Amino acid sequence: MPTPNTPATTPPGAPAASAGTGDGADLPAMPEPRVTEFPAHSVSGGLALLCGLVGLFGGVALLIAGIAAASDGAPVVGVPLIIAGPLISIGAFLAMCGLNMVAPGEARVVQLFGRYRGTIRTDGLRWVNPFTSRQKISTRVRNHETAVLKVNDAYGNPIELAAVVVWKVEDTAQAVFEVDDFLEFVATQTEAAVRHIAIEYPYDAHDEGGLSLRGNAEEITEKLAVELHARVEAAGVRIIESRFTHLAYAPEIASAMLQRQQAGAVVAARRQIVEGAVGMVEDALERIAEQDIVELDEERKAAMVSNLLVVLCGDRSPQPVLNTGSLYQ
Repeated sequence: MPTPNTPATTPPGAPAASAGTGDGADLPAMPEPRVTEFPAHSVSGGLALLCGLVGLFGGVALLIAGIAAASDGAPVVGVPLIIAGPLISIGAFLAMCGLNMVAPGEARVVQLFGRYRGTIRTDGLRWVNPFTSRQKISTRVRNHETAVLKVNDAYGNPIELAAVVVWKVEDTAQAVFEVDDFLEFVATQTEAAVRHIAIEYPYDAHDEGGLSLRGNAEEITEKLAVELHARVEAAGVRIIESRFTHLAYAPEIASAMLQRQQAGAVVAARRQIVEGAVGMVEDALERIAEQDIVELDEERKAAMVSNLLVVLCGDRSPQPVLNTGSLYQ
């Protein structure tokens, strides 16, 4: 059977929990974050680079000057210069190790001896304490598309579905310290949320007022976004958009369900045709009576109704029959 695509987007930002699956009752309870992001202390790297280069070349110059003074018979001047020159060069090199190139859409999580010291989000060349460690985190918008998952819907019918999620890292500290691997965490929680939504609702609702995966794509994907936000919020991730990219019955029941859908469509079409035909017959009888075109007794009205319904509800064009006898023969 053809696979319907049911796209539906959700507004950016964190959705409200009250709109979630089951009014928030089924949303997972994630632990409160122990670390949240704050700006790290950093300075412009241009001045730091210039000072580092000056110190590096100055130390080399002092070393050369000290060697020259010692060779000229002035060890009192040469020895301190020989000692100070390498020390200054080493210090300048260590200071230059604090330089960081931060590209747009990236951040650096700064740690000092295992302690979180802030995040650098300002792009360009920045300088921080050279004894800190800096971990690069991408803050760009990302896509994650699940594989085609096979699950049972609320009626127990096997269905196939897949979803795509647009997300980005909102809090770099939570992404690094609250979960082991935030990329794997987002992928796993996305699959879990898609499976949970699939088993909560049927593919097609039997009653007209019920929600279904195929008939209420926008509402279902909104609930998916709410559940995804609740699941990945602990990792400092914000869900921007979510949608189903594949939704279909499993192959083993696809033909049977297609026949059921076709039968439902035929019944609905027939019902609409009959309702329209009855309305047209009523209008015809009322206009004949109002304009006094002809007087019809009950038997003639019944014959007229029968003929009109046959003409209006038939699958094929009607064949005229000429009556050569009396009106009642």
